[in-house]
Amino acid sequence: MYQGSNLLDPAERSARGEALHHEVTGLKPAKAVTPYDQSWRDFIFAEVWSREGLDRRARYLVAIAGAALSSGEDGHLYGYVHGALKSKILSVVEMREAALHLSVYGGWSRGGHVDAAITKAVKALKLVDEPCAPIRGEPWDQRARGDFGGNEFMKVMTFAGGGGETPYLEAIRNFVFGEMWNRRALDERSRRWLTLVGVCESCAETPIKSHIYAAMASGNCKPAEMQEFVLAYGIHAGWPKASVIQGAVFAMTRNFEMGLGWNG
Repeated sequence: MYQGSNLLDPAERSARGEALHHEVTGLKPAKAVTPYDQSWRDFIFAEVWSREGLDRRARYLVAIAGAALSSGEDGHLYGYVHGALKSKILSVVEMREAALHLSVYGGWSRGGHVDAAITKAVKALKLVDEPCAPIRGEPWDQRARGDFGGNEFMKVMTFAGGGGETPYLEAIRNFVFGEMWNRRALDERSRRWLTLVGVCESCAETPIKSHIYAAMASGNCKPAEMQEFVLAYGIHAGWPKASVIQGAVFAMTRNFEMGLGWNG
């Protein structure tokens, strides 16, 4: 049952939707004159964003990733970024880190849209764009970086892997886990939500199931939160894609609660 299902009066629901739209984005919503506009106000903001199953920080991250990877209109992405920064729920440094992380799981082209939205919001809000830590500031031994990446993979995914000698598999071990996942500008739980949207958008069964399982097995995300994630994800991905993810969440929750691995 929707937590906002007690909003039986249409005027009350619309008022809540307008208020939440303004609260979430930090921008005054335009007048809703079409059914599409009204659905944003009356369903997405009034009913989904008012739910308590996910904290506001998690919802921002899922929404930012979803808006960026769905190739929707830029205004949706900008609204989420602007609201997250204005509310100080996410800092500029954390947002810059989120753009990097999403580039790995959604492609650098889409990550660039997030980075551009951050730059625009920083300017509009007159914030200081603090310098970010370099990807790596010191020399390293390539083998040592690979070993470190393998250990980080085990920590993040909760099972061994990250090996292989192809350029792609080396990049997973050396860059994705050897460098990006262990950067401290963004916490691991936040990285989970960005990753989940990215792998769900991939429509690739193994990444979807393994990352959903790892999100719970690592302790970063609770099973109930994963159910709420499906609804939040569906806003930008659409209900057909979300139905696939719902099935994966059911299956991986069962495996997790029975003490099985992601592949049973």
